[in-house]
Amino acid sequence: MSSAEVSRARRGGSVPRILCAGIIVLDEVFRVEEFPQADGKVQANGYFVVNGGCAANAAVAIARLGGRAALAGPMGGPEGEDDNGDRVLRALKREAVDCTFCQRIGGLATALSAIFMNARGDRTIVTYRDERIAATVPADAEAVVANADAVLADNRYPAFVEPICALAHARGLPVVLDGDRPTVVDDPLFRLASHVVFSAECLRETTGIVDLAAALKRIARETGAFLAVSNGPDDILYLEGGAPRRLPVFKVAAVDTLGAGDAFHGGIALALAEGRSEVEAMRFGSAVAGIKCSRLGGSAGAPTRAEVEAFLAKKRIAATPS
Repeated sequence: MSSAEVSRARRGGSVPRILCAGIIVLDEVFRVEEFPQADGKVQANGYFVVNGGCAANAAVAIARLGGRAALAGPMGGPEGEDDNGDRVLRALKREAVDCTFCQRIGGLATALSAIFMNARGDRTIVTYRDERIAATVPADAEAVVANADAVLADNRYPAFVEPICALAHARGLPVVLDGDRPTVVDDPLFRLASHVVFSAECLRETTGIVDLAAALKRIARETGAFLAVSNGPDDILYLEGGAPRRLPVFKVAAVDTLGAGDAFHGGIALALAEGRSEVEAMRFGSAVAGIKCSRLGGSAGAPTRAEVEAFLAKKRIAATPS
């Protein structure tokens, strides 16, 4: 029995508690027909504000899917003096995300993103974050990890998430790393994770290798973790016994890809904590992301468990050799 299963058994078999650790952002989203050109202006035909950031979006997705989502990450503060952070936390609490370990830093502002989304659902993102927030470490990493059945961490704030991942790794918990920020091939987070799921852009920039299968094999020299890479509407690529395999994603009419990758990672982490295989978890995550892409609203478009199960009942995809 794994540590996660032992932890759940002690709570009477309750649904798994997934700790999401990393970046928390307030997203301001502008809908445009086309992205502005250099020195140009465009008129937005829509605008909304939503909580964002890899970890925060994944926590919302997990909560919508019926998991017990907790969120840990550095933010501006204190309450009442950082409007961005206050707004984000109110929205997260409405989603039943446990924000106990959202660590507020006095005198600083929570990260803010300006996002332009075109008529095809593609997006361009500009994020501002204070580097003092990025350098923050958890005040009590032991307490953060204590009740987790699994950890999902993004690598946007490595100083904050590394102690959390190290403790979870030591306990034998599943540690899913969202490889979102380009880094180095021997990043210590790769060795602390049980599963590393990259974006194609991150994997290519990290390794300097364009071919995704070759890039995964390069990372495999540094870690024994399960390795995979998502590539937008193209197949998921992963390694099995050192050999690349492909898992097709679900085809949808995308209207908003914002937060889809985070929903994908959230679905994977929850499915793994529930005891599913890696392929089953990625298929589940792909369904979560696909439904989210079909809806406007960033993380607010994350689906419920019932919606995902109904979607999967109508679809069949299988893994194939690369």
